[in-house]
Amino acid sequence: MFAGVPFGLKDFLPSKKGWMHSYGGVKCLVSMDEYDSLFCEVMEQEGGIAVGKTNAPSYGFSGTTDNKMYGATSTPFNTLYNAGGSSGGSAAAVADGLLPIAEGGDAGGSIRVPASCCNLVGFKAGFGSIPLLSRPDAYSASHPYCVGGGLVKTVSDAIALYKLMARVEPKDPYNNMVLRQNEDIDDYINSNQALRIAFTYDFDLFQVDEEVKKIVYDAAKRFIDKGYIVEEVHFNFKHTANEFSSLWCKGITIDCALEINHQKEKGMDYFKDHLEDFPEDFIYYKNVCDRLGIEDLYEFNLAKTDILDNFEDVFKKYDLILSPVTSCLPVKNNPKGFTKGPEEINGKRVDSLIGWCQTYLVNFVSYPAISIPAGLASLNLPVGMQIIGKRFEEKMVLKAAKDFEEIKPWRDNYSISFNRKIK
Repeated sequence: MFAGVPFGLKDFLPSKKGWMHSYGGVKCLVSMDEYDSLFCEVMEQEGGIAVGKTNAPSYGFSGTTDNKMYGATSTPFNTLYNAGGSSGGSAAAVADGLLPIAEGGDAGGSIRVPASCCNLVGFKAGFGSIPLLSRPDAYSASHPYCVGGGLVKTVSDAIALYKLMARVEPKDPYNNMVLRQNEDIDDYINSNQALRIAFTYDFDLFQVDEEVKKIVYDAAKRFIDKGYIVEEVHFNFKHTANEFSSLWCKGITIDCALEINHQKEKGMDYFKDHLEDFPEDFIYYKNVCDRLGIEDLYEFNLAKTDILDNFEDVFKKYDLILSPVTSCLPVKNNPKGFTKGPEEINGKRVDSLIGWCQTYLVNFVSYPAISIPAGLASLNLPVGMQIIGKRFEEKMVLKAAKDFEEIKPWRDNYSISFNRKIK
């Protein structure tokens, strides 16, 4: 499937032994990769050819891609606007035709958000189906749940990559592929079964741009052409969007904070000697994490329970949940650096790091989800649609995405980036 195909690797965690990585443009942390990522491993086993690293925000700590070493990455559809994050470099390279496929990792939307901003397909499998060997702490990928994957232009490519990466791995304590080894995913995806979709603009949490609302709503209705049932639903969360986003920022920082502290014990004090290399928001949350206690863990688990209960209540009646990927259009790049999302939408305060992304809820509770192109807004800015499935039901998510691609294909949209380059 991928023989002879060039591919890119995300410049975040180590991904190809002997190459260099920078944790997303953190100068003092530049070091040599000590192992291959699973994405790199399966692509090379299939005959793919690694050609380089792609840009990411520092520590993957944002829904945009911008850092102090390499700057911002733009969406090829309008280079004044950001490609999304954290796998923004991978998304931009694929959308611009530089590569057919590139690596992504998703702990809060880092595959789905850049897919949305770049008119791509970004599939995040359910936690445990794609092995993730975290060392020295084998259990560290669970707060929030992080999953590897890639950025591609078609659902067929996403399916092919998932089938390669989903495997049994005894050294991953969360791996549950043993439950699904005999699943015939192709027959199901190609079946005529119509599914029940629960549609939401905002999960009754997020402020959403009106143009995003219209494009995703119009796209959702197209599922009716395939016999799907699409009905609007409502959620009843006990937490606010800003409370959820703050907890996500703490959760994603914990392992990074631990690593920096452990290096300090070895005589390397990065925050003392190289503080200027780190983004201000990461510094803030790292210091917050240093003060966390058992009540904070309890608060984190209460939030996850809130999300789990709300999702499962909807899944009693519906097969899938459909929403926008982001609550706004792609973000305009900040010429001063460290591009972030909006601080408010519809006059309401929004966490500019991740609070404008409707993706991170899923990473608290491990469901499979995909971003597919819903349409183009003004200024040729792409808008993505998120499809979320039940646990262990990757096949339903991929089937719905494949069916939508047949109803409303998006390949012709790539002529926009192509024509930009030949002007």
